[in-house]
Amino acid sequence: MSDLEKTNNTCCGPGYASPSEAIKAPNEKLLYTIAIYTGTGIQKPDYLATVDVDPDSPTYSKVIHRLEMPGIGDELHHMGWNACSSCHGDAGMSRKYLLVPGVRSNNIHVIDTATDPFAPKIHKVIKGSEIKSKTNLSGPHTVHCLGSEIIISFLGNAKGEAPGGYLHLNKDFEIVGRWENSMGDIPFSYDFWYQPRHNVMVSSEWAAPNTFMPGFDLEEVGHLKYGRRLHIWDFKKKEPIETMYLGEDGLIPLEVKFKHDPDSTHGFCGAALSSNVIHFWKSKEGKWEWEKVIDVNNEPHPDWPIPIPGVMSAILVSMDDKYLYLNNWLHGDMRQYDITDPHKPKLTGQVWIGGLLGKAPIINGVKIAGGPQMYQLSLDGKRMYVTTSLFSTWDNQFYPDIRTQGGAMVMIDCDVENGGMKINEDFIVDFGKEPNGPSRCHESRYPGGDCTSDIWL
Repeated sequence: MSDLEKTNNTCCGPGYASPSEAIKAPNEKLLYTIAIYTGTGIQKPDYLATVDVDPDSPTYSKVIHRLEMPGIGDELHHMGWNACSSCHGDAGMSRKYLLVPGVRSNNIHVIDTATDPFAPKIHKVIKGSEIKSKTNLSGPHTVHCLGSEIIISFLGNAKGEAPGGYLHLNKDFEIVGRWENSMGDIPFSYDFWYQPRHNVMVSSEWAAPNTFMPGFDLEEVGHLKYGRRLHIWDFKKKEPIETMYLGEDGLIPLEVKFKHDPDSTHGFCGAALSSNVIHFWKSKEGKWEWEKVIDVNNEPHPDWPIPIPGVMSAILVSMDDKYLYLNNWLHGDMRQYDITDPHKPKLTGQVWIGGLLGKAPIINGVKIAGGPQMYQLSLDGKRMYVTTSLFSTWDNQFYPDIRTQGGAMVMIDCDVENGGMKINEDFIVDFGKEPNGPSRCHESRYPGGDCTSDIWL
């Protein structure tokens, strides 16, 4: 055993010393996926599904455990770990708990995944009522480890009005209070990512919970009830210092991803409605810049009065920072771009999964209801797991068949050397056949960390 291995085994905390070490990690064998009954008409709790993704297992591509939440109507949406690679130097920390908020209930479920990774259990529930009373926040969204503590973005105040703010939890999952010292002039909250070496955090904008929860109304975009800005924060001072107004090129800017390299200032954001990828970076002069680098055209449809936008609801950067992946939820395609030159991405792969354009095949005997929505990439970049539900009311509005058909998880094989994507015909998880009736699947996480949560100090 090398000195480095001895160090990693005896004194280091969770995660990996670097992105390059993360890539060398063993292949994932389990996947935790949010599954919801909220909005389906089935009066059952949402649950955390444990999916077997070990190709040598007899239960490969099956849900092998379902952890129900204590109540009904949470609308589990996004989740995150209590610890990531930012805690790698802290031997007292472990990636043991998965925090799973309910965006409607405001409850935060702390799930123990370490005692039995195959059968997670609830460790603690932070009540939404307590969060509202102590912080005046509602609509939890993005969870990030903050060294030994935790920060969660919230989309609204206790009444469901923008701009929301950030909840600060200690390592024992006790409410410290609001994380931010000021929200400045920020009108909306959504996603965020930070790069400690540059003392920067970037946040994006969706809308107030009272706006997006009932469903999508295009007129409300024109009434400025949806976001079109990115915000640059002084991470140490916990306050915004600059705003990037994206205008028509950045309508509803959602997921924010920095490159994994902690020395890099390059990052990306996917604007859902305008279906653009925004690239941002810090110039040699120390100024934050942005540009539109990918533009997905709207597509005509015989049943629509206007061309259909892609609705790019998520983006992901591979652990080696070579590829950016995006989805077009309404069109139905997933794309892979080479971002070796972040100013000039090159399309290197594309597959179709569901969507409204009728271009997607039946996958492993399953006709997909919905379109590619959330996805998680393996640490080595070779396998991507894609789910199909966006948000219950939006699902019902654009894909009404999903109520009875349920969601699905599809796997894509990704070529990390030459670029390219191909749907794996040996894998499908049909959430339409769940024991309590069709459910919908959203975000996924691996027990050992993943491409959308790990941050390096």
